[in-house]
Amino acid sequence: MAEIYLAGGCFWGLEKYMESIRGVHSTQVGYANGNTENPTYEEVCYNNTGHAETVRVVYDPDLVPLELLLELFYEVIDPISINRQGADVGVQYRSGIYYVSENDLPIIENSIARLQKRYDKPIAMEIKTLENFTPAEEYHQKYLDKTPGGYCHISREQFQKAAGIMINPLNYPAPNPEKLRQTLSKNQYEVTQNNATEPPFRNEFWDSFRPGIYVDITTGEPLFVSTDKFESGCGWPSFSKPIDSNVVREKTDKTHGMLRTEIRSRVGNAHLGHVFDDGPKEMGGLRYCINSASLRFVPREDMEREGYAYLLELLN
Repeated sequence: MAEIYLAGGCFWGLEKYMESIRGVHSTQVGYANGNTENPTYEEVCYNNTGHAETVRVVYDPDLVPLELLLELFYEVIDPISINRQGADVGVQYRSGIYYVSENDLPIIENSIARLQKRYDKPIAMEIKTLENFTPAEEYHQKYLDKTPGGYCHISREQFQKAAGIMINPLNYPAPNPEKLRQTLSKNQYEVTQNNATEPPFRNEFWDSFRPGIYVDITTGEPLFVSTDKFESGCGWPSFSKPIDSNVVREKTDKTHGMLRTEIRSRVGNAHLGHVFDDGPKEMGGLRYCINSASLRFVPREDMEREGYAYLLELLN
């Protein structure tokens, strides 16, 4: 097991969120990197002790590498906000990553550098060794388990994402745009890079239901599994959900005089298609309508050889 200490606003919700992640062994809330010993909650809030509300996370790096754990952490904080997360304001609500192993520092620094590329403003996150940590009072531990309706700045959808299958984005780096011009067909390039739409009923996967997974044609990041594929009659591949809800991004699309929700891949930022709410109710009610040109199919028998053995359980 390894451990890391994460500060991101009110520790009630952050603890519950981190605890939901597959590979996290245990969590504990407390007060970190302040200038007094053994502070109480009241002292942290009102006596300017300099502590941050922090969650101690003990995790299995073989199941959830630190790089992935940090990516999931970024999903539920505003990394450019100073001394504020959600409705909570104050030094104790600053965001921070406090490490106990020097080997973690390069990983954290690289992670922050990647995060900075997504923002125009500087990342306002404290990166320090753990100087001190005092466990919070017992009533704060597992607070949302004790008080299900308690305050939390993290949404229910984000909790659900944390509990799902985890795809590590660092395993599927985005290629150079110029390389895509060489490796993709003209149709694949136009669909993924210029938001084109291929014709219905005349594309590769609209009527294919072989066991396997569908990955981003630009990066290889897993997106959909055949067990979630269904015949919708629209002429394009249709899925009830992605493998991991974190692997796709939603974007409002107002083109062609319509209001739709566009779906793009996480790492490759490739246009995939759109999501609609007219899918089978027994499968969740959503229909991810995806262009075949944005996908590459990996059949079950090839998944282990291509490095996707960890997803084979989804086909059972």
